[in-house]
Amino acid sequence: QVQLIESGGGLVQAGGSLRLSCAASGRTFTKKRMGWFRQAPGKERELVAAINWSGGSAYYADPVKERFTISREYAKDTVYLQMNSLNSEDTAVYYCAASSIPRSLENPEYAYWGQGTQVTVST
Repeated sequence: QVQLIESGGGLVQAGGSLRLSCAASGRTFTKKRMGWFRQAPGKERELVAAINWSGGSAYYADPVKERFTISREYAKDTVYLQMNSLNSEDTAVYYCAASSIPRSLENPEYAYWGQGTQVTVST
């Protein structure tokens, strides 16, 4: 069984930064893409950023471009989301996801999901 464990969420003031981590464990599988999603209260889950596991190319949703950075660390089998200049619109539960199927980085279909970590931005 594949497990994705997120960490790094919390409460931060507007304008501040947080770094989310997602470590993969359990059954070994060939990762092609990993992504970060978020879901705010009353809203649908949305893809925030995604990364090609081998090549490192990345996709960012428009609301987070120039503020968020996705990266991966092979040795730790971990993907990160560095979030800067946070604002109240970024408040949401953030989910990590992984896929073994090579598709466009904008594709929101993923097979494996973490449990989510809360990010709250205070004003």
